[in-house]
Amino acid sequence: MKVAPNSPFEPISRRAFTATPFPTGPKPTPSLSSSPTPAQVPARVALVRTSDRAEGVRRALALLGMPPVKGKTVLLKPNFNSADPAPGSTHNDVLRALVEALWEGGARSITVADRSGMGDTRRVMQQKGIFALAAELGFETLVLDELGPEDWVPVQPPDSHWSRGFLFARPILEADVIVQTCCLKTHRYGGHFTLSLKNSVGMVAKYGPDGYNYMAELHNSPHQRKMIAEINVAYRPALVVLDGVEAFVTGGPDRGKRVQAEVVLAGTDRVALDAVGVAILRLFGTTPEVERGPVFAQEQIARAVALGLGVSRPQDIRFLTDDTPSAEYAARVQEILAEEGR
Repeated sequence: MKVAPNSPFEPISRRAFTATPFPTGPKPTPSLSSSPTPAQVPARVALVRTSDRAEGVRRALALLGMPPVKGKTVLLKPNFNSADPAPGSTHNDVLRALVEALWEGGARSITVADRSGMGDTRRVMQQKGIFALAAELGFETLVLDELGPEDWVPVQPPDSHWSRGFLFARPILEADVIVQTCCLKTHRYGGHFTLSLKNSVGMVAKYGPDGYNYMAELHNSPHQRKMIAEINVAYRPALVVLDGVEAFVTGGPDRGKRVQAEVVLAGTDRVALDAVGVAILRLFGTTPEVERGPVFAQEQIARAVALGLGVSRPQDIRFLTDDTPSAEYAARVQEILAEEGR
């Protein structure tokens, strides 16, 4: 089932809703296991149809429930691959809404951390006004490129396509709670799409202490999409928020064909969120690579399923909505998830 690109959904008044409790999970530690925590079934995905990012984040969190953050250290991983406007990078309205919600939840500290792929990370953060926002809202910032050798943990996933594994940022693993926020877009450099699984690439070192270029290996490998999924065995997020108010349906990650997708998603299951994201890209018409085959046959998703990182079929995704327009949007996405694709 498809609709014409940019076709608006008819606005309908919002109805009352009740928030659902958020599932708890184990604290990530640097002691890594080759057996990730089993995914919850069904996977709950909050879906809010909106053109207002801050409102969308607040409504999605009300539906899903906030993770327990009181008295805990929180590491917030945005998409700062470049300083390009959303969906090229995380919109500051999304970051602000998340930080405010985490403070309201009683977080002891919040650190926003990333490593840019298409620019100097510190300069990207400066251009996006992140340091000024940190001073205003009271969170810390961490430029992962500037970590020392002792702050990277070697990870080798089971049956890995990485020749020597990869290095994962220790401060992320040592946080009590990991939250990430990603964008909705395609990826023209071999990833095919860049959603929550791909957002984890910014948690990995570009260079090792010996000068080895992990990102060159990733982007030159025919197994790139599988390797993207494999990064995600290193940690388990307590919350993922996907900003799909605007999306790139071709091009990406920094620029592309832009559509008003008018959606914000939240969940804890990266497979479910990425499957829903792919379905939304298909809803608006996207690249042949993203259109091809069943959604769960996409290489990033299929490899993540094989690694036990999330649900294995669309029937295990449960949408949470708070009004009729969002419920209708979710129903259209469910139809696409059930299709076999081209």
